[in-house]
Amino acid sequence: MSSEPDVTALSATELADKIRHGELTATDAVDAHLERLRERDEEINAFVTVCEPEALEAATGADRALEATETRTPSEPRERMEHETDEDIGPLHGVPIALKDLGGLKEGVRHTFGSALFADHVAERTAAVVQRLEEAGAVVIGKTNTPAFGHKGTTVNDVIGPTASPIAPELNAGGSSGGSAAAVAAGMVPVATGSDAGGSIRIPAACCGVYGLKPTFGLVPDDRRPSAFGRSTHHVTMGPITRSVEDAALALSVMAGPHPDDPRSVPVDVEPHSGLERPASEFRIAYSPDLEVFPVEDDVQAVVEDAVQSFAAAGATVDEVRVDHGYGMDELCEAVEPTFTTAMARTATILEESTGIDVRELEDGVPDSLLEMIRRGDAYDLADLARTEPVRTDVFDAVQDVLEEYDALLTPTLSRVGVGLHEDPGIDAWEWTLTWPFNWTGHPVASAPAGLTDRGRPVGLQLVGSRFDDATVLAASAVLERERPWDWLYDESA
Repeated sequence: MSSEPDVTALSATELADKIRHGELTATDAVDAHLERLRERDEEINAFVTVCEPEALEAATGADRALEATETRTPSEPRERMEHETDEDIGPLHGVPIALKDLGGLKEGVRHTFGSALFADHVAERTAAVVQRLEEAGAVVIGKTNTPAFGHKGTTVNDVIGPTASPIAPELNAGGSSGGSAAAVAAGMVPVATGSDAGGSIRIPAACCGVYGLKPTFGLVPDDRRPSAFGRSTHHVTMGPITRSVEDAALALSVMAGPHPDDPRSVPVDVEPHSGLERPASEFRIAYSPDLEVFPVEDDVQAVVEDAVQSFAAAGATVDEVRVDHGYGMDELCEAVEPTFTTAMARTATILEESTGIDVRELEDGVPDSLLEMIRRGDAYDLADLARTEPVRTDVFDAVQDVLEEYDALLTPTLSRVGVGLHEDPGIDAWEWTLTWPFNWTGHPVASAPAGLTDRGRPVGLQLVGSRFDDATVLAASAVLERERPWDWLYDESA
């Protein structure tokens, strides 16, 4: 039996280090992950498109670039050089990654938006975030599954069907970044991109037992076209999905930063790695079991509370708090439906303007759930949206009040464990996810693995931080990871 480590079990940080120092080639890394993909993806269905020839060519180029920086003969092991910096070789040099098939445009590669209407569509440009990842040396091996235009919290479409959670394959991977979360959990890639309009990074992270970070709105640029202005009523942002907190910090360090093509991006510098070793004793942690209104089920609550208590056991101050927004569940649902459905109706309008395809007039190739969401969005007017603004403001103020006293606010990610592989919770299932209030507020939020229920179902813990203090969200997440390591989840799913 070989004593060589499983390359697909390595983190992105470990892979980059081994490639940089000649212990592994980029080609070896990409080959191993493509083989893993071939082994697992028939069951999981995470990838819409696999870019094998292009990935292998990019890996070969990465190896040649690294060889060009060396001063040794090819047969000698490469010395670790203290003078090396990321300017020599990018921080993700040779690391395989996957891109969500919504927003993660790569020129010349099929980009379906999760819609059968665009099953043969090929991207004509590369998105700014993807360009940054590739400039950092990452190698794209494929595009991951998403529901049509990311419109719901499960991943299934008419292009390739549903995506399963590798931790519990009878469950859906969650959405809308379900393909990315499943690919990471199954070891097909160590890093994948996601986007989050109502929980679309955090929901699948919880369902697949991985770490997903929704950065502060405006921190990661989104240069989408033809409309660059439609992301602020119900905040949409891109972020990383990884198996470790350190990898999320690494990915965010590459993805974040202002961009001239995004009018919503902000000139704020972050240092994602700055607090990863921060001791638990320095943290003041607030815990809300349900954000006052969400019907969190007992098995989820039990796992979450165990995870929360690990902060106290490590020396942090932990207090249960109220998030005093002042609304009932029905009132919050009445406010979120207009903000989310009008965003989907806006997407349909922009799509018609840019492509001539009016999804409102189609039945074949368009999910009923998407059509219903668009129809509801069309029925709201500016006055309806205006009436949501005081509600959204009160929720924002309530979160701010907590974060004035605490470093982080913890909540469950979902009120119950994930749904069945083919189950559709429906477009009114707002009570299922505790994620979407933070798409109103714009705060940075992560979902970290909290553990498994007695039935082996993964549970996620949300960690909310102050705006533009993404580093503290990562630091608090690192405390949890040290106290309750979750890497064993991936052994279980192997």
